[in-house]
Amino acid sequence: MGDTGGDLDVAYSSVPQNPDEQQKGSKMSQMLLWVVLTVVMYGIAAEAFFIYHLYHHKSVSITSALPWLKLQCCGKEIILISVPITEQDRSICVPPSKVAAHLTAGSTTVHEKTVMHWNMETDPLLHGMIYKDGRLTIQKEGYYYVYSKVSFIDSGEFWHSVTLSTDRYPGNITLMRSKKRSSASKESRSNSFLGGVFHLYEDNNRIFVTVSSTSKIMQNNSYENFFGAFMI
Repeated sequence: MGDTGGDLDVAYSSVPQNPDEQQKGSKMSQMLLWVVLTVVMYGIAAEAFFIYHLYHHKSVSITSALPWLKLQCCGKEIILISVPITEQDRSICVPPSKVAAHLTAGSTTVHEKTVMHWNMETDPLLHGMIYKDGRLTIQKEGYYYVYSKVSFIDSGEFWHSVTLSTDRYPGNITLMRSKKRSSASKESRSNSFLGGVFHLYEDNNRIFVTVSSTSKIMQNNSYENFFGAFMI
């Protein structure tokens, strides 16, 4: 027997955890991690989807774009999102707050000799203006930022203009123009961009893009040639 008035040293030993419990805890941690990561990724995708279609003129079906989200984890199927969609909410169509148009020319677009035409089969942005035969007709008086870009074969002389036709004056009025002359022996590609602010009227004002020769236009991709305007 030791002295009862002295200190009593007690040794503690940890009890080893059951291997089955360790495996179960690991699976649960993995499942929770997959759930959290999937919810985050889905949230980012859904936000990008709504931002894109907020500025896209075409109505889209929400049910086809946002299906039920299911996750396979630890042999079980977990449904993370299940929001009922009504018929009224099945499509989103948010027009621009102001008059705006943006047109592109694809590889199949057919032009006049000097007047550029634009592709209307790809659902272009066209709000508050009328498009016909390469021309945008103004429907509301105001100040507009008008712009155009063309890509062309750089050989000889080439000019690029934005032109106005109006009932106020006879003939056409050149709003903007760029001109380039190349003396290179080999053909190369180049581009021209024009942009400016103009006061346009409702009395049959029509704006359009003209070039020295549309046969020099390079139109492999729609983003190489475009034309647009928006009210400021």
